[in-house]
Amino acid sequence: MGLLDGKVALITGASRGIGKAVALRFAAEGADIAFTDIAVNEDTVRELEAFGHRVRAYVSNAADFAQTQQTVDQVVADLGRIDILVNNAGITRDTLMLRMDESQWDAVLTVNLKSAFNFIHAVTPVMSRQRGGSIISMSSVVGVHGNAGQANYAASKAGMIGLTKSIAKEMGPRGIRANCIAPGFILSEMTEALPEAVRAEWVKTIPLRRGGTPEEVANVALFLASELSSYVSGQVIQCCGAMSC
Repeated sequence: MGLLDGKVALITGASRGIGKAVALRFAAEGADIAFTDIAVNEDTVRELEAFGHRVRAYVSNAADFAQTQQTVDQVVADLGRIDILVNNAGITRDTLMLRMDESQWDAVLTVNLKSAFNFIHAVTPVMSRQRGGSIISMSSVVGVHGNAGQANYAASKAGMIGLTKSIAKEMGPRGIRANCIAPGFILSEMTEALPEAVRAEWVKTIPLRRGGTPEEVANVALFLASELSSYVSGQVIQCCGAMSC
């Protein structure tokens, strides 16, 4: 028996990185998987199908309100229900505030925060009819503590925390839980693109003296998606190796 047997999980931005790791972890625990991305990675589809559960991939712009509603409607038509939503879609446009232009601010707030609103708005009626569900949003330690050169990203991730706490209060009476994960320095394509010296300096700030893995973030997501966290809602779990404690 898997922790998510019989559940349907919808994960945004899941073709690679943390989103893909979450999808694979959920599938390993018995969930049917629906995932979205700007472009679908067929290798990810095949990896998920290997677990023997239903898999549906949707090309969808999470920042587009109407398109999001259409995608959620299609997921319900294809898979019958949505038990878990993981808001994972996100981008960065890092620069100091003195150099940041309006387009860099707007792009990050739209993709990171508005996309979460879009999917929560579309999914909560479905979960309300089911009288239950778990909404998990990927924030960041930067959203909790801020970071120089990432004002736009920090604002979007802090906004996601406020959105999550509000949804937890608003939808709790209908059996819907909402929580955030705030990853720290996670080894990914984005961090691998940084110069080695920069990555080494980051690691020095982490008490565990290493970066985290997408799979370690996925384990936290599994906890929040499953009945193991049935009385956990409105919380922010920092997955950061004590970097920001």
